[in-house]
Amino acid sequence: MQEELHQFERNKVWHPEPRPKDRSIVGTKWVFKNKLDEFGIVTRNKVRLVVQGYIQEEGIDYEKTFAPVARIEAIHILVAFTAHMEIKLYPMDLKSAFLNGYRKEEVYVSQAPSFENHDFPNHVFKLDKALYGLKQAPRACYERLSKFLIDDGFQKGQG
Repeated sequence: MQEELHQFERNKVWHPEPRPKDRSIVGTKWVFKNKLDEFGIVTRNKVRLVVQGYIQEEGIDYEKTFAPVARIEAIHILVAFTAHMEIKLYPMDLKSAFLNGYRKEEVYVSQAPSFENHDFPNHVFKLDKALYGLKQAPRACYERLSKFLIDDGFQKGQG
């Protein structure tokens, strides 16, 4: 849990502020998961701090939801191209992908359970970047990746 919070500090995900009176505060919770190998043996324990996005209200806390989906034709083209060019294709997991997306809306979250700052009990965190569980997190992550690729010379496909 401490490592997760240090990653938030390194990525400048949030900063503490006094609790605003005119804003809703989204709660946070810890999610625990055991990673298993192919034999069902626990290889590691994983923990992630997520926001309780289910309490966000559309039109108040966010405008639209978004889920990036790859078209099957694009995947076919990628696999065919890599096979033709004899390129090795590796799967990849972005450990903290959502922590790289910037948000447009002002979002405040409560302090992490069991890690509350007793010197500042009325402070909350103002998010500078997206966090898992936010309704707008997938869009923020997608927009940042899309901007990076377009700035690097790639073009969006039509359709």
